[in-house]
Amino acid sequence: MSLPDYIEVPPYATLLPSAPSPKATPKTEKKAPPTLQSTTVTSSFPPTSPTSESPPTSPTSGFSPGRSVFSNVPGVLLNSALQIPAGVQLPANPKGSVSLLSTRDPLSVPITTTNFRRFISKVGPVFWIQDRVEEIVFWRKGTKFTATFMVIYAFLCYYPRLLLLLPNAVLIATLAATYPSGDDRSPDGLAPPPKANAREGSAEWLANIQGIQNLMGAFADLYDAVFPYVPHLTHSTPYTPHILTFVLILTLATLPLLPLIPLRPFFLVIGLAPFALTHPLTIHALPHLIRASAPFLRRLRARIDRIVDDDKLDDTIWTAPLREVELFENERLGGDPPSWAKSNLKQGERVAWTRGRDGWSALNGGDVRSNLTFELDPGWAFVETEDWRADTEGGWSGVGADDHGWVYTNDVWLEPHVEQPDMGGVSKGATRRRRWTRRIYMTSKTV
Repeated sequence: MSLPDYIEVPPYATLLPSAPSPKATPKTEKKAPPTLQSTTVTSSFPPTSPTSESPPTSPTSGFSPGRSVFSNVPGVLLNSALQIPAGVQLPANPKGSVSLLSTRDPLSVPITTTNFRRFISKVGPVFWIQDRVEEIVFWRKGTKFTATFMVIYAFLCYYPRLLLLLPNAVLIATLAATYPSGDDRSPDGLAPPPKANAREGSAEWLANIQGIQNLMGAFADLYDAVFPYVPHLTHSTPYTPHILTFVLILTLATLPLLPLIPLRPFFLVIGLAPFALTHPLTIHALPHLIRASAPFLRRLRARIDRIVDDDKLDDTIWTAPLREVELFENERLGGDPPSWAKSNLKQGERVAWTRGRDGWSALNGGDVRSNLTFELDPGWAFVETEDWRADTEGGWSGVGADDHGWVYTNDVWLEPHVEQPDMGGVSKGATRRRRWTRRIYMTSKTV
């Protein structure tokens, strides 16, 4: 059934075939649904490649599950994800300018679907190379396999001019790896040609989709891991000037040392270091080393933060007497499901914020009116360029603290330890404390 001329079908919509007439007999020949002609782009997705072979159909269902489900994956994904709203100006190459690859063709669902299908059928060698590199770098095929490539890299570092022969070596290795055996040869002595494309619905085609799926997830995870540090490089945080100053000083200090750096040993160490870090023994021992060095790293970070704070002090505050005040944050494990919260504190015990290390506010030290706010003695004021900071060293507890500064205790706030208790042991009772500090300065000599 054709549609009237006054009905406009969006370019990303697909025309569904109409139901057969109830008067049709079993002998009536089914006609193909008409194709909707549009003045812009066709409304249906491009058909699958006519040269591809379809897998055998099921004798019970009458259709191929692999063909019907997986062969239309590109169309289904793009039909649901690529919704082009009307009136959106898409980037295009200006007239008279050089055509860029990213804007060579206009955004179109049929073009995207066609290119996606072509990409799926041809991307197999990329994932093959990715798997081989992963096997080498992460020692997946044993020590001998990875050590061989380490020796080759060391040989290239010693004779760097051999890099000019690298294309020849790759071609020779490819020809040797594809040399046909006696069983693979044809009567004329030639090997069968390799497959140009992966057939849609085949195991190779589905493996390529799986590789694309996992690669997209890995790229998204890597992006999410790197992006929190990007604002420091775009002048969006106060750390950007310090990073710029550090890099400039490091560059000026490194320039006189460049002629003294031996390049061959330098690139040898840089190239073999990833293999040492990805060795199974290193991966097994690295978490223990990081856990053992955590107190030192926390102290180092605290010293660096203090240096940065001192650099922000005004001259009037720098010359005035400085002191450090402290607050303690208290929480208890409870609730269903178990969670740490100040609302779980029992009535009559210490409150959520206290000033004394014994868990109670000092009698003559001012009352804690709210979290991180209390009155100071006359003549003292908080340093305006600093804020409250959690004490991640935990020197006050005698056992240290975790990465966030918490020190865990039992139900009566005794037996401090760094390890967080099991969430299932709420009945036994568990509490935790954290120390917050901030500097104050004397505003006048009158106290």
